[in-house]
Amino acid sequence: VQLQASGGGLVQAGDSLRLSCAASGDTFSSYTLGWFRQAPGKEREFVAAIGWSGVSAYYADSVKGRFTISIDNAKNTVYLQMNSLRPEDTAVYSCAADRGQIPSKVSQAYEYDYWGQGTLVTVSS
Repeated sequence: VQLQASGGGLVQAGDSLRLSCAASGDTFSSYTLGWFRQAPGKEREFVAAIGWSGVSAYYADSVKGRFTISIDNAKNTVYLQMNSLRPEDTAVYSCAADRGQIPSKVSQAYEYDYWGQGTLVTVSS
C-alpha cells in the first residue's frame, strides 16, 4: 500500500488549503484513512479520520468546524479541506491507512498500518 500526500504550502492566517492523499496498492473498501500532523518540537497528533464509505468522520477538537475530511472512492483519494487556518496549524501533515473499519481508538497512530510521506503546511500570522 502506498499513500501519496500533496497540497501543502505557505498561506496566511485565515486562508484555506486542501490536502490530498492518493492511495494505491490494495482494494480499500474496508479501510479507514486518517490525517495526522506534527509541528516542530511537538509530538504527532491526530487531525481527522474517515471510513472508506465516507459515512463516518472523526475530528480532533482543535480542528472541528474548520477542517473537513472527505473521500473520493473512484479516485482512491482522501482530502482534508482546511479553512480558517491559524499559525498553530503549521505542521507536517501525513496521511495514514488502517486495514479495517473505524478503529476503536481512531485518534491513535498505532492503529494505522500504512503511512505516507508528509506535506508541509505553513500558516503565517
